[in-house]
Amino acid sequence: MFLPNDLSYILNEFAEERENYFNAVSPPIMQTSNFTFKKVDDLRTAFADEMTGYLYSRGLNPTVEILRKKMAALDGAEDCLVLSNGAAARFAGVLANVKAGDHVVSVRNPYTWAQRTFDVILPKFGVTTTYVDGREIKKIENAVQSNTTLIYLESPNSWDYALQDLKAVADLAKSKKILTMIDNSYCTPLYQRPIDFGIDLCMQTATKYIGGHSDTLGGVLSGSHQMIKKIFDSEFLNVGSGIQPFNAWLLIRGLRTLPARFERITRSTMEVVNFLKQHDKVEHVIFPFDESFPQYELAKKQMRGACGLLTFTLRNGSCESITTFCESLKHILMAVSWGGHESLIIPKCSGIDPKDFIAGNMEHQYIRMYVGLEDASYLIADLNQALNLV
Repeated sequence: MFLPNDLSYILNEFAEERENYFNAVSPPIMQTSNFTFKKVDDLRTAFADEMTGYLYSRGLNPTVEILRKKMAALDGAEDCLVLSNGAAARFAGVLANVKAGDHVVSVRNPYTWAQRTFDVILPKFGVTTTYVDGREIKKIENAVQSNTTLIYLESPNSWDYALQDLKAVADLAKSKKILTMIDNSYCTPLYQRPIDFGIDLCMQTATKYIGGHSDTLGGVLSGSHQMIKKIFDSEFLNVGSGIQPFNAWLLIRGLRTLPARFERITRSTMEVVNFLKQHDKVEHVIFPFDESFPQYELAKKQMRGACGLLTFTLRNGSCESITTFCESLKHILMAVSWGGHESLIIPKCSGIDPKDFIAGNMEHQYIRMYVGLEDASYLIADLNQALNLV
């Protein structure tokens, strides 16, 4: 992982040539659509390969380039692309690496828009997907077919935090010449660097921890220069899903405080986890860095830390009691996403028709919480008063 000096340099200095913009501490927002040329040969070169220089901000933009270089360095990758949101980054990475008739192996219950890509978009082109319990490498291996070109991972998952053994999956995939891609949004590169374990493509939604303020969207896709160039020349430029300069500037701003936010959120999350584990209205608490977590040893092996997201269930939880609890919170907001300054809650049953709720299905009872930057005591008091109303 990072040495403190490495991280400080990447976040605060790397890729920032301040002498080129009046020695300003904060980089400028290059809010321009296109760039001028004085030589026809230079324009010709830019037309031939948009990745060689600035031609049109749909491709490269100076503000975005600062962010792009920082994110590649954080991921330990040769190169990366920054897109308008996480779904765009995921879609570009998948679409670039499958063709008609191919097969994908994916972990079960991936993020909604990943699953819709596999279930709705790819079948239009004859691409099939097999979902597996990625906690067991043997199940991934058994799902591989002769036409498998992609293994898609999400470790940890954003609801039950299921992990995959990243090195084992990477070794398996390389032995069969299959590409691996992971959604690393839970950890960010500060707490997990999948490329170090041999994963080919690493994506994350920068909307969350990288931005940190719930005021912008972004998605990052990191890998080898050859892979990123391949995606840039096709899916990236064709779809036009690159991030805008102002949004990139907001993400650069967010990077400055990322370690400090992670430190506080990590500390507060453990206090919330310990409180919930001891409350008589709570049945289960799921958190990858809690010793009761089934894959705790693997989490400690390949993750530097865990923070923010945890899941819990109520004792004898019903759709009604879960609803009462969530609607009784006074300070913790009910909303999707995570990674911002504000603490959030979302019940799994909000995506289930009440008549289809099964009390005996633990997943239907899941309540996911994101611990933000508020004092832990403030959050615990809110949780306690809402739990006591159940």
